[in-house]
Amino acid sequence: MLKNMEGLAAAARTRGPIQVAVAAAQDAELLEGIQAGIRAGLITAVLVGDKALISPLVDQLEIGAQSRIVHEADMDKASLVAAGLVRDGEAQVLMKGLVNSAVFLKAALDPARGLRTGRLLSHLAALEVPGEKKLGFYTDGGMNIAPDLEAKKLILANALDALARMGVATPKVAVLTANEQVSPKMPATLDARALVEAWEAGAFPDCVVEGPIAMDVALSPGAAHHKGLHSAVSGDVDIFLMPGIEAGNMVTKALIHYAGAKFAGVVLGATHPIVLGSRADPAEAKFNALAMAALMARA
Repeated sequence: MLKNMEGLAAAARTRGPIQVAVAAAQDAELLEGIQAGIRAGLITAVLVGDKALISPLVDQLEIGAQSRIVHEADMDKASLVAAGLVRDGEAQVLMKGLVNSAVFLKAALDPARGLRTGRLLSHLAALEVPGEKKLGFYTDGGMNIAPDLEAKKLILANALDALARMGVATPKVAVLTANEQVSPKMPATLDARALVEAWEAGAFPDCVVEGPIAMDVALSPGAAHHKGLHSAVSGDVDIFLMPGIEAGNMVTKALIHYAGAKFAGVVLGATHPIVLGSRADPAEAKFNALAMAALMARA
């Protein structure tokens, strides 16, 4: 069980450092996250971007010995170069720097130099919420806008694979909806029931899948008891499978801004983990994401 971000980083550290390729690395806060990862013994880095802008920051942060700079001032080309480094085995994680997400992802999925697998890409967020006993993993609040049933199966499969790589045994999955009643008027409940049926048929081994389930029941055994529900996952959920991107995005941001949750996010489904954070993410979130990606990359 991964209790918190500190435990996540500690688990990654036991597997040895990985190399991360950063596209458009000329960003001070991003490099502070890289510095934290280097000092924690989690990573070394290849910093792709404008050398004239990156070099002073590297000197200021004293990370020159654990990183190297590949000069490419053009943002589009920097993303392609970084993706190519991962594809060619020179790095194990691809990270977005000071570049537009669409440009970065286009490079990451480039047929010649990218990290395509044919699998659906999805976003997995890890949150350390004050008062909770372990990390919760939320998907997908960042990539798939309105996933249908088949997409949800792929999103769940990606998340289960990621947790297995991180050493989480028999994760408990809550397929979230607004309530527990299956109704054609609420298509997400039909998908939830179908996902549980697929799990019962053996599609998702080594886990427990429950749904449809509302967030209060997923979080609180007391809520389950009050509703007269017997839940195998209530109060002990590892993976919160969201009905759509709006729910995933709003829940994670609410937990961060209102509950003070610590955050890490990684894109799954490529040949290697991809760190696709917001340029506004603090250095701590960038470090947490690197720890999460490093743990998966060394599995």
